[in-house]
This record gives sequence, structure tokens and C-alpha cells, in this order.
Amino acid sequence: MSIENYKILFLEHLKKKVTFNKPENLYRPITYILNLGGKRLRPILTLLSCSLFDGNITNALDAALAIEMFHNFSLVHDDIMDDAPMRRGKETVHKKWDTNTGILSGDAMLVLSNQLLESYEGVTYKKLCHLFNKTALEVCEGQQYDIDFETRTEVTVDEYLTMISLKTAVLVATSLQFGAIIASANENDMENIYQYGLNLGIAFQLQDDYLDVFGGNNFGKQKAGDIIENKKTFLYLKALVLAKEKDREKLLQLYSNKRANNSKIAQVIELFEKYKIPEITSKEIEKYTHKANENVSNLSICDDKKEVLRVFAEKLMTREV
Repeated sequence: MSIENYKILFLEHLKKKVTFNKPENLYRPITYILNLGGKRLRPILTLLSCSLFDGNITNALDAALAIEMFHNFSLVHDDIMDDAPMRRGKETVHKKWDTNTGILSGDAMLVLSNQLLESYEGVTYKKLCHLFNKTALEVCEGQQYDIDFETRTEVTVDEYLTMISLKTAVLVATSLQFGAIIASANENDMENIYQYGLNLGIAFQLQDDYLDVFGGNNFGKQKAGDIIENKKTFLYLKALVLAKEKDREKLLQLYSNKRANNSKIAQVIELFEKYKIPEITSKEIEKYTHKANENVSNLSICDDKKEVLRVFAEKLMTREV
């Protein structure tokens, strides 16, 4: 099946399953956020993985919805913490309703995620629940690191990589392993498909950092938004490590300025280019993409199926999915 067909199948299941009654103020925000659109990347990966390991993708639909429900729960709460006004071009839940409604509806989504896994039995249920709860806690840890980094002067590159692994990559990895679990894949394949998702998720986030500053097409995002918001991305942290003392002090000074202007952006980009940060970041992206492809090579599936994962990785990195 094509990626688009997996998406259609998932959306049909979402429409069938997400039908709530009262109280309206609890359930309407859930229906709202789940229908705001998005790529549905994570549930698609669950269905794709199940298919690659010769499982019945119909059996994977509830797990795929559980992943999407959890992902959107985290977005609702993240938006509250960031006081974000917009999500996917529409009002965020806490702006459309209020903060208390956002918190409570988000909590309900977390419960609903767990309930969806109750459709599985025995060893499959136990494995899914164990992985789900481990991942949910890791996402919370990643979010806390992200919050902590905002007020910390010193953040290492390794700490940043840990943060993006927990906040972003683990859910991609779990989506893939969910499908493998439902298809009863062997332990080696389940581990490699997880690591494939983890490495791909890290590469994707690093490329997101790169494209924010050096991307010709910013995919609808504000140009150099990370610099404007003083975000401690891989580019910034690597520049701090490599910069000579005078340039390091200049970079710290620029990032202490909360007022965004073109001069600030230009000066930061100049420092990044001086210390070859674009090239270094590209090599780091290549490193994690290569690791993901090595994980694919270790899978005990046929070469045609391995190629599906490699092509998916390529499309993801070029933002075609």
C-alpha cells in the first residue's frame, strides 16, 4: 500500500472510533484537535511496520490510533506550556476554550490512548502497554529538558541530542515497534525497527534545525525562527563549542537579546558560517541517517521491503511525507 492509502485507512478508523457524547466541553476539544489534520506520520508508521512484518494491518488500527491520540494529548499540553495561540493554522485548544479545559481534555486523551490498547490480549497487550508507558514517560522527560534548557546558560550538545531523542524520536520509534509487536516480529527485528525510528527521528530534528536557518524553502515556517526565539539548537550549541572566546561572547550576547531584528539574524548566521556549522550539521544528519539505514539492513525481511523503509526515510528527510 502507498503511504496515502495507509493514511486513508487510518482516517476512516479515526472517524469511526472518535464519536463522543457528553460532557461536550470535555469531548469536543478532543474531536477538534484530532481533526485539525497533520501528516498522521506516527499512525502510518504503525500500519506500515505491521505490514512489512506480514501482520494484519486491520489489527494494528487501534494501536495506531492510540499513538495518534497520545501525540495530540502531548501537543495540547505543550501548547498550554508555551502559551501557543495557533496549531496547524487554527486556534489551539486552550485558546479556543480555556486552559482548564485544555488540561482536562488532554488528560482524557491520555486515558483514551490506554483504553485503545485494551483491544489487544495476552503477551501482545503486555508488550504494547510496557512500551507505551515507557515512551509516555520519556516524552515527559524530553519536554522537561526542553523547558530547563530555556533558562540554563550552559547546555551541551550531548544533552540536546538526548532531549530531541526523548521529546521527538522515541515516539517515532515506538510507532514502528507497535506494528512489529502486533505482527509478532522476532526480538531482533523489533529492536532494529525501533532503532531505525530513533535514528531517523534524530536526523529529522537535526535537519529541522538546519532548515530553519539555511533552508531555501522553510516549509511554511518563519525564516530563522529559532534564532529569533533564542532556541538552543544543535547549530547554536555546536557554534559555542567551536567559537573562539570573543566570538563565543558575541554569540551569547546575541542570544541574550530578546528583541529580534535582521541585524541579529545576520550576525548569528555569519558566526555559524565562520565555524562551518552548516557542514558540521549536515554530517551529523548523514551520520544518523546512515545508522537508520544500517538498522534496516539488519532486518530479516526481504530486500523489497527494506527498500520501502529506505525510500520512506528519503521522503521524510526531503519533507515529501
